[in-house]
Amino acid sequence: MENKKEIAVVYSHHKLGDLLWQLPYIKAISDHFKTQITLVVRPKTQAKNILKDLDCIKNFFYCQFRKKIWYFVEIFYLYNFFKKNKFSHVFLLDKISRPAIAAKLAGVKNVVGQGLGGQKKWLTNKNFLDHEDYLNLDYSDQSKKFLEINGISVKDLVPTLYLKPESLDSIEPKINKEKKILSFGVDSFEEYKMWFEDQFAELADLFFESKLADEIFLIASKNNHEVVKKIIDNSKYSNFYNCSQLDLSGVIKAISNSKFYVGNNSGPLNLASALNIKCFGLIANDKVSELKNSRIIPILPDNYENKFYRNREGMRRLDVKKVFDFIYKELT
Repeated sequence: MENKKEIAVVYSHHKLGDLLWQLPYIKAISDHFKTQITLVVRPKTQAKNILKDLDCIKNFFYCQFRKKIWYFVEIFYLYNFFKKNKFSHVFLLDKISRPAIAAKLAGVKNVVGQGLGGQKKWLTNKNFLDHEDYLNLDYSDQSKKFLEINGISVKDLVPTLYLKPESLDSIEPKINKEKKILSFGVDSFEEYKMWFEDQFAELADLFFESKLADEIFLIASKNNHEVVKKIIDNSKYSNFYNCSQLDLSGVIKAISNSKFYVGNNSGPLNLASALNIKCFGLIANDKVSELKNSRIIPILPDNYENKFYRNREGMRRLDVKKVFDFIYKELT
């Protein structure tokens, strides 16, 4: 009888949105081997909280993936983890080398990676991505091609996230089911993707005045709490909930209880899509084509071009009234 496979999947990127885009590929690996996997990610992703109810994942292991002297410390750290758990396979969904080195030294028989850069010499698979794939494909398409050339089919490309209601019941925010609640995602790791605070405030006022909203959750990281404050100060109303102090579980609860979501192209927008909440993405300065495998409804300025424009002022091309009218038409 064939031994049961023990599978680890490694993804080193720290952004929530990037991790969410990998969910279809994590599930595809689990489905292919008919077993749950162990996910190795950065603690900043809060994966233990937000992915704990997914059927394809049984365990989590956090690694910081730091540079300089930590590179060698983390090879040893990962080596001990791989050795102790006796993994039959370690999959790497990006080009990082140290998990491949650690897995090879730990005696893992199948170390399967994309093969970019110095990673290739530590891998056991024979089919790799090439430099053109790295330059021309986004992270999602890289993972799709990597799995398919190594015999793993991907059935659904749209990330889907599920949390049991009881996982969220006891945490903030408290939800008033009688209210019409909306969520705005108002920040981003990349400032050039951020709509301006006065624009969000004006849009909020239009939603309040049209009776489409009784309360709006303003979602931002702790580092951008001033963005939330500016929006509240610029609005004629006070019906806001500041979500900048919530962890990702709280953000999920806020989004899950929203009638719909409006926001910048950042992690919470991808979270709303994965949670199957109607969501509108404010896209002016980056490629809308990257949202193809999602449920996100993009709102674009006039004369939009599918390319990066790394100047926040470009977001002003997306007019508030146009955004409101677009959403109102979609809802009615």
